[in-house]
Amino acid sequence: MNNKLETISNLFEGKEIRSIWDSEKEEYYFSVADVISVLTEAKIPRNYWSGLKRRLIYEGSELHEEIVQLKMEARDGKNRITDTLDTNGILRLIESVSSPKAEPFKVWLASLGSERIDEVFDPEIAINRAVNYYRNKGYSDEWIKARLMGVVDRFKLTDVWKEGGITKPMKSIRGGLE
Repeated sequence: MNNKLETISNLFEGKEIRSIWDSEKEEYYFSVADVISVLTEAKIPRNYWSGLKRRLIYEGSELHEEIVQLKMEARDGKNRITDTLDTNGILRLIESVSSPKAEPFKVWLASLGSERIDEVFDPEIAINRAVNYYRNKGYSDEWIKARLMGVVDRFKLTDVWKEGGITKPMKSIRGGLE
């Protein structure tokens, strides 16, 4: 794991949420206490989290099983073991927090969920979303077309590999992936 501490300052109204990037899993892990602190303004976020964990266990949630304890720099500058969750876990945590500050996140998550369900029934919606995303980022239509064609071509190539019996990445002589 890459222990380089990443700070996401614009999330949650600009309040600091400590995070760590796991380069092997390609996933961020976020401090549970920081998220709870921002959403609830609890004086002792660890105590709120402890009570919430008990409630979630009672309700049959398995979120507590996804906790990863990582060392993160505390306010006093020392590295301390901290409960963290990956992005999926943090979003599930937000859904479980009873707080007016959590409500906008819950509405946003419901909206995203609804959009993805619509895309299951009409995949063109997903393609249009991707095209609009790239346009909003300033990419030209020619670039977007080349990008989408590259994705299609990559799928064709991996299909050919699968048909030829290649199902796993091949290791190089040095032991790394090529």
